[in-house]
Amino acid sequence: MFLKEMDKAKPVHMIGIGGISMSGIAEILLSMGYTVTGSDSHLSEITERLEKNNIKVYNGQRAENVIGAGIVVYTAAIKPDNPELSKARELNIPTIERSEFLGELTKLYSETIAVSGTHGKSTTTSMISLIFMEALKDPTIQVGADLKQLNGTNYRIGNSPYFIVEACEYVESFLKFSPKTAIILNIEEDHLDYYRDINHIKSAFYKFAELVPEDGKIIINADNQNCNEIVEKMKSKVITFGIENEKANWTARNIHLNANGHYSFTATSDSLSIDITLSVFGMHNVYNALAAVATASLYNIEPFIIQKALADFTGAHRRFEYTGTFNNAQVYDDYAHHPTEIKATIEAAKNLPHNKLWIIFQPHTYSRTSTLFDEFANAFKETDEVILADIYAAREIDTGVVSSQKLALAINEISNNCTYLGSFDKIKDYLKENVKENDLVLTVGAGDVYKIGKDLVL
Repeated sequence: MFLKEMDKAKPVHMIGIGGISMSGIAEILLSMGYTVTGSDSHLSEITERLEKNNIKVYNGQRAENVIGAGIVVYTAAIKPDNPELSKARELNIPTIERSEFLGELTKLYSETIAVSGTHGKSTTTSMISLIFMEALKDPTIQVGADLKQLNGTNYRIGNSPYFIVEACEYVESFLKFSPKTAIILNIEEDHLDYYRDINHIKSAFYKFAELVPEDGKIIINADNQNCNEIVEKMKSKVITFGIENEKANWTARNIHLNANGHYSFTATSDSLSIDITLSVFGMHNVYNALAAVATASLYNIEPFIIQKALADFTGAHRRFEYTGTFNNAQVYDDYAHHPTEIKATIEAAKNLPHNKLWIIFQPHTYSRTSTLFDEFANAFKETDEVILADIYAAREIDTGVVSSQKLALAINEISNNCTYLGSFDKIKDYLKENVKENDLVLTVGAGDVYKIGKDLVL
C-alpha cells in the first residue's frame, strides 16, 4: 500500500512508458494527482498522447532522466544495466517492476476483477468493462488494447470499488495482483522463453487463482482441460462456463451466425437465460462473451444491460479490426500471435464473404516461433495464401535457430500455400500485384504488421 505514502511532488518515472500497459498506468497516476515522467526507446502515437496530457516523455534512456524522481517503475523487458535503472539504484531511488506496481494499484480497490488466460484477455476485459460502464458502476479500467468507448485509450478512471484489469501471465506478472474475482479464459503453452513447460504454466495459473480470498470468486473455462485440472485444487467458489461441457454453470445454447457473420446465442445458467447477439467475429468470442456474462451476473447486473453492452461492443483495437479496402478487397488486422489464436482468426474470417483469403503473418519473438514451430506450421491449412514477414524480435536477439524462411518451408510441406517475402515493402508490392476484387486480406501478428494494411488502403 506504499502508493498512499508516496510524495506526489516527486515524479513517478516510468522506463518503457510507451507500452500499452505502462501508458495506461501513467494516465491513471496522473489522474490521481501524481507527477509522471517516462522514457522509451521509440516514440509512437502512444507517447505523443502522453505528451499532450502533460506527461514528459524522453526519447531514449539516459541516466539523467531519473534525477529527482520519487520512484522508478520499469517493465520486465528492462535489463539491470539499463542506464536509468542503474542510476536510480545508485541514487537510492526506489525501483519497482511494472507488474508489482500494478499489483499495488489493485490493492486500492475492494472489487478488483482480473482477467487472465493465454488468449482473449483484452477482448474479455473490454466486454466486462463496457457492461460495468453501461450498468453505471463507474469502474476504473486497465486493458491491454485501446477501445473507442474509452476515448481511444486503454484506461478509465472511476470512482467506485471496481477495478477491471487485464492480468498477464508472462513472467508470472499476475501473481502480484490482489483480485476479488479472477477469470481464467484458457491455459495453453506460451511464453516458453520463461516457462519450462505446460505444468509450469498451470502451476502459475493455480497460484493466481489462489490469490482470490474465500469470499471471492473464480470464473473458469470448463471446456479447457488444463483449466479443469487446476479447478479440483481450488478452495474459493468456482463458476464455470463452456459450450461443450454440459455441466458448466454457464453454457451457450442456440448458437448461430447472423447475416453479418457474427454469432448469436443464449447464455444459460440454472436460474437465468440471456439472449446475446455479438458484433465481433469468431466462435472464440462466444467463449469470451460467456465469461463476461458470468462475471456480470455475479455482480447482479441486469440481463438487458448485459445484452446492450455486448451488442454495442465492436472489438478492441487490433482485434479483427477493419482497416479499409484496396484493389476492391477488404483488409482487416488482428493481433493473433499464437497458433490457437491464428486458427480462430482464420475460422472467423471464413464466415465473411470473399473469393481468396490472404493471411499476412509476422511471427512474434524467436522463442515463441521456435518452441511452437510445429503448431505454427499447421495453423494455416484453411488459408488460400499465406505471406510471411520476418520475425518481430521484440525483447529478443536473433540466434539463428529459427526464421520465417524456415517456417515458410514447414508450412508448405503441410499446405503448400506460403510465400516468404520478409520485408514490408516486398509484401506490399506483391499484394498490389496479386490481390483481386472481393478478396479478403488479414494482417496478423503482435508486432507492427498492421502497417502493411494501413499503407495499402491509403
